[in-house]
Amino acid sequence: MSPSLIKEAFLKTKKENRPALITFTVAGDNSKNKSLEILKSISQYADICELGFPHNAPIGDGDQIQTSSHRAIKNGIKISDVFSIAKKFKEIKKTKPIILMGYYNIIYQYGENNFLNDCNKSKVDGLIIVDLPFPENIKFANKCKKKKKKFIQLISPLTSHLRLKHIIKHSHDMIYYISMLSTTGGKLKISSKKILERYSKIKNLSKLKKVVIGFGITEKTIESLKKADGLVVGSAICKEITDSIKKRQNIVTNVMNVVKRLKNKIK
Repeated sequence: MSPSLIKEAFLKTKKENRPALITFTVAGDNSKNKSLEILKSISQYADICELGFPHNAPIGDGDQIQTSSHRAIKNGIKISDVFSIAKKFKEIKKTKPIILMGYYNIIYQYGENNFLNDCNKSKVDGLIIVDLPFPENIKFANKCKKKKKKFIQLISPLTSHLRLKHIIKHSHDMIYYISMLSTTGGKLKISSKKILERYSKIKNLSKLKKVVIGFGITEKTIESLKKADGLVVGSAICKEITDSIKKRQNIVTNVMNVVKRLKNKIK
């Protein structure tokens, strides 16, 4: 069986001796068409693209991503639009992995089977469900596996050693390490050295699984964390969208330039 596009992305970055750059944007920010344009432009530099479901109560998201979600919801973005954006993106960028990120109540209301069927139709590669933790997510993660969708498990600085071993055992191609106890977009409250120390302990338990670091990663901090398998940047991108709207500048170009600079810092 051929490796997933997510695994292939990590194989490529390993050959290039650098971490994978993983971007996050909210679907439909600041419009359905603009959101697709942004995805296409940043995919030139991003190794994996995360696309967030806009949500009116995003418990894990800080101000920047909440603002992006608010704009998308205000513009009337629905779940069907998120799948439409993903599908159109994959028609153009067939080999670029795309991961949908959101909250379980959206999936629950939509119906797990319907949701995963639409993931298949849209060529989505993986899922991050913020509020569906282990072990409650085992059943849904197994459904994802059967549909050839990678379910990305989340771990935090408070995850115990025993729990960590169980999560790693049940994880698919990628594990998301939340670097600090905060919502997204907060300033790093601990040093990069401390984050990498914890990261190394996780990697010692999961030699074959790729572990990416998210939360608090910006142009200023990304270079200091480039020993990781991958680095996730979301709030810095959402902030650039907000700033570009306020300044009435070209959103697509400005966001692309941010991602280009991020990529250059980890080469």
